[in-house]
Amino acid sequence: MSAAFRTAFRKQRKDKPVLAMLRDYESRNVTYIDPEGAWPIVWETAQGMHVTDINGKTYLDMTAAFGVAACGHANRAVVRAGQKQMARLLHAMGDVHPHRLKAELACKLSQLTFERWSRAKPKRVKGKTIFANSGFEAVEAALKTAALATGKSGVACFTGGYHGLGYGALNVTERQHFRGPFRSQLTEFGAFFPFPKTESDLAPLREQLTRALSKKSLGAILVEPLQARGGIHAPPRWFLTTLREFCDEHDLVLIADEIYTGFGRTGEWFAVEHEKVTPDLICLGKALTGGFPLSACVGSAELMDRSWPASTGEAIHTSTFLGHPVGCAMALANISELDRRALVKRSREVGEELMAQLRSLRSRSCVMPVRGRGLMVGLELNLPDGKPATAQCLGLIKRLLHRGFIFLPEGEHANVLAFTPPLIVTTAQLRAAVRAVQEELEATT
Repeated sequence: MSAAFRTAFRKQRKDKPVLAMLRDYESRNVTYIDPEGAWPIVWETAQGMHVTDINGKTYLDMTAAFGVAACGHANRAVVRAGQKQMARLLHAMGDVHPHRLKAELACKLSQLTFERWSRAKPKRVKGKTIFANSGFEAVEAALKTAALATGKSGVACFTGGYHGLGYGALNVTERQHFRGPFRSQLTEFGAFFPFPKTESDLAPLREQLTRALSKKSLGAILVEPLQARGGIHAPPRWFLTTLREFCDEHDLVLIADEIYTGFGRTGEWFAVEHEKVTPDLICLGKALTGGFPLSACVGSAELMDRSWPASTGEAIHTSTFLGHPVGCAMALANISELDRRALVKRSREVGEELMAQLRSLRSRSCVMPVRGRGLMVGLELNLPDGKPATAQCLGLIKRLLHRGFIFLPEGEHANVLAFTPPLIVTTAQLRAAVRAVQEELEATT
C-alpha cells in the first residue's frame, strides 16, 4: 500500500469524526483511542458471527461482545421478541405495577436453576429472583441478601476476581487498577484468598478460611466458577465442592458469580454444574438477553424469604428499570434459542476442539499455556523468563483486528488472548481464527 493510498484511505474513514466526538465529549478514561489509529473500530452493524464497522469492513467476532451474544449477534428470534414488546409495552413500573413477562422470566430462571438442580431430590426447590440492569447490580443484590441472611458483613472472595465496579462490588473485586483510586471510600468488607491452581491448594485454602472465621465477620463466600477477566482461570477439581462443604459447615452463604459463565459459555448451562454444586445465590447477566441490559440475582426461595421482608409498599432494594419488559421478552426468547439449538452442548464440543487447536500453536519467543472450558478459552502469552508478554499480546490483538478478527485481552497483565465467541461459531471459523493467530505469531517472533 503506497503512502498516497494510505493518506487517501485515512481521509475517507468515517470513524474519524465519531472518535473525535468521543474524544471531545466522553470522559477520557472510558474509550481508549490509539494515537496511530490502530484501535478501536466503530461498530455499525452486527449479525450472527460478524461485525461490520462504520467504514464497511467486516470482522469475525471472537468476543461475543463481552460474552453477551451467545446466540449470535441480532438473533432473529431475540430481535423479534424485543421489537414486538417495544410496540406493546415499552416500560412498566419496576416494583409497583408489574408486567406479565417479569413473572414469566422469574419462573423460567427458577426452572433453569434451583428446580432443575433439585429434580432428583425428595423436595423440589424453587428459586426467587431480584432483577437488575448490569451484572454488578446482581452481585450487589446478592451481597445484600447474604448480609440480611447472616447478619454478617464480611465476604470471602478471591485474588483475580472481578465482580463489577459499583461501590459494593468494588469491595470484592481484587484488581487494584479498579479499587485503588477509591479505597478511601470503601468499607473493604471483602477478604481475599488465593484462587487455587491445583488440588493441593484446597487444603491450605480451607485452613485459611477457618482462621479468617475467628478474625472476620464472614457471612458469605463469593466466587466465579471460572475466572474470566482474571485471565480465564479454571479452578482445580473439587474447588466448588470444597466451598460448598465449608459454607454448610459454618452457615455461610455461597454466591456464584456467573455473569460471564452462565447460559452455556463453559459447556454447561451454568459453570457450577461441572461439579454438580448448588450455590445459595447465583448472579446472572451478559448472555441472559443476548443484547439488552438485564441481570438477575437468583436464590433459593427459602433463603430469599428468610432474608428479605415482605413488601409493605416500599421495597428496600429496587430500581426504575427493574425487570424491564423488553429485556424480559428478549431473555425468554434467548433462553429458548439456546435450548432449541442445543448451544450448551455445542459450546462443550466445539470448545474441546478449539483447545486442541490452540495447544498446537508454536512461538519462538513466548510460552503459551492454554486453559478454559467450553467456549471460554484463554491463550496466555509469557516470555521465556515467565514474565507476562503484555506488549506481545496487545500487539497481536491489534494486528488480528487489522486482519478482520475481534479479540480481547484478559488477565491483570493483559497477556491472555481470550476466545469467547458466540456459541454458534463454526469449526471452520475457529480454525480460521487460530490460523491467523499462528501466522501473526510466526511473522513477529
